[in-house]
Amino acid sequence: MRTMPILLSLLLLIACQPKQPVRQPIPVAEDTTFLTGTFYIVRHGEECPGPDSVLTATGNARAGALYRLLKDSALNKIYTTPYKRAVATADSLRMRLHLDTCFYQADTSGESFIYQVTRHEDWGKRILVVGHAHTIIPLLRSLKVSPARDSIRDTEYDKLFIVRKSKAETTLKEISF
Repeated sequence: MRTMPILLSLLLLIACQPKQPVRQPIPVAEDTTFLTGTFYIVRHGEECPGPDSVLTATGNARAGALYRLLKDSALNKIYTTPYKRAVATADSLRMRLHLDTCFYQADTSGESFIYQVTRHEDWGKRILVVGHAHTIIPLLRSLKVSPARDSIRDTEYDKLFIVRKSKAETTLKEISF
């Protein structure tokens, strides 16, 4: 008998709870910068043999050439994989231009890069991206660009892909340096 009033009180409390509001999707603003910006995408310089190796003298010279090419391009940030050869390729730009560096995982889908740029709210900026032979083409595709090639040769270190993305158009330029 004693539990009956308590049980009825609990049922009344549950029945009187306000209805949970239905979550409405948040519309994306027209001025969104998602998937916009200028991306300078390059493979790391020539490396010594090994899984996490450093740059060779030729690789260091290539990193210097990359610095001379991009030092006046108003970069905002650098994205690189955590491997020594990739970090070293961007080091002179990072140090001389006082740029922040973010790391992304070298994957063959480009998802890690997209996730990190979104997480750091870097859409709409000018970004240097240092990758690897097997990740650059997928990274370009993740930016909704259709490169003219399907792969980068293991001996190919001199290509720079410049992707300019706005809401209205996307351009891809490939240069050798």
